[in-house]
Amino acid sequence: MALAHHLLPRLPRTIHPIRTASLYHCRHASSQSGPFLRIQKTQSPSPLPEAGQLQFGRAFTDHIFTFEWTTEHGWTNPQITPYGKLPLDPAACVLHYAFTCFEGMKAYKDPQGQARLFRPEKNLQRLNRSAARIALPTFDESRVLDMLTQYVELEKRFIPALPGYSLYLRPTLLGTEASISVSRPRSALLYVIACPMGNYFAGGMRAVSLQATRSPVRAWPGGVGEFKVGGNYAPSIVPQEAAAAGGSQQNLWLLADESRGEEYVTEAGTMNLFVVWVNPLTGQTELVTPPLDGTILPGVTRTSILELARERLGPEGVQVRETCITMKDLANASREGRLLEVFGAGTAVIVSSVRSIQWNDRTIDCGLSKDEEAGPVTLKVKKWIEEIQYGLVEHPWSYRV
Repeated sequence: MALAHHLLPRLPRTIHPIRTASLYHCRHASSQSGPFLRIQKTQSPSPLPEAGQLQFGRAFTDHIFTFEWTTEHGWTNPQITPYGKLPLDPAACVLHYAFTCFEGMKAYKDPQGQARLFRPEKNLQRLNRSAARIALPTFDESRVLDMLTQYVELEKRFIPALPGYSLYLRPTLLGTEASISVSRPRSALLYVIACPMGNYFAGGMRAVSLQATRSPVRAWPGGVGEFKVGGNYAPSIVPQEAAAAGGSQQNLWLLADESRGEEYVTEAGTMNLFVVWVNPLTGQTELVTPPLDGTILPGVTRTSILELARERLGPEGVQVRETCITMKDLANASREGRLLEVFGAGTAVIVSSVRSIQWNDRTIDCGLSKDEEAGPVTLKVKKWIEEIQYGLVEHPWSYRV
């Protein structure tokens, strides 16, 4: 079944239906053997949204990329078509058993107006790992990257040419087989949609507060916390609402070890957590983050910060470590004046500075003065990442479209 013929076109605000071009432009998906990418452009381009009025995840671009898979034929029928609704049978396994995983990545516009991606191969590798964990098919990453590049080139006009702005890309893989049997899906769909994204810190960075959350538990040993699967996210909404009701912006997810009487830090909201402190034994300043023990999502921003920090902060005398962090560690460091900075890291924000953590009946101060919204290490790593993302410095991580 050719999916494009069943896509229901999106109705713009004018209520006039989208008219699509009858001519299909075919390009080979890559230098490797494989199906051709078919491109069908809309003849009714949407007006560009006002940059100052962008709301994350609300306004989408004109096209969608789709790639179908079945056990009989493998990956077939890759195409870019006008944005529209997906036809899913009510018995589709994704609707019943959450056979879905996804990625979050961005396209940026450099000073010359060229679109760039940031380490896209890392996102596709992680998507494949997530897919394999929940019995969805994996794909050829280089071929999909080639087709994703063509999709970004087509939608490039939606990337605002402003500092801090980008085009958010959402690759999603889901099981489509019409069956309520709990079994490996025999059909699947990989698709990509995109939405222009404003400056996350319009008006400047604002430090947030976190609510240390022991229960519910986001992830546990042997679970799927290290994979970007849909089932990890819906259960986080109610605890996040509870944190907001208590005056915090996000949860700080903990994992308790009853035998040791410890509560280990895992992630902050949907971000990896970093801490800058002074080691009480060595007196050395350290940048630390929890290790990838199966309960932590291996963030692309996390990996990039660690690699850049080892290269650039090491010569400044800052040791970079992946190590377990307990709430007692944070509380003691704060009380003794050794806790210098805390920040979260992720695709959406790059970094988000933390002012305080609510833990039981106490508030842990995270080292910022009243007039500070971010510490020097937080600002440095943000600058380093952004310079690469926007092509302000040439770097192997910047992928030209």
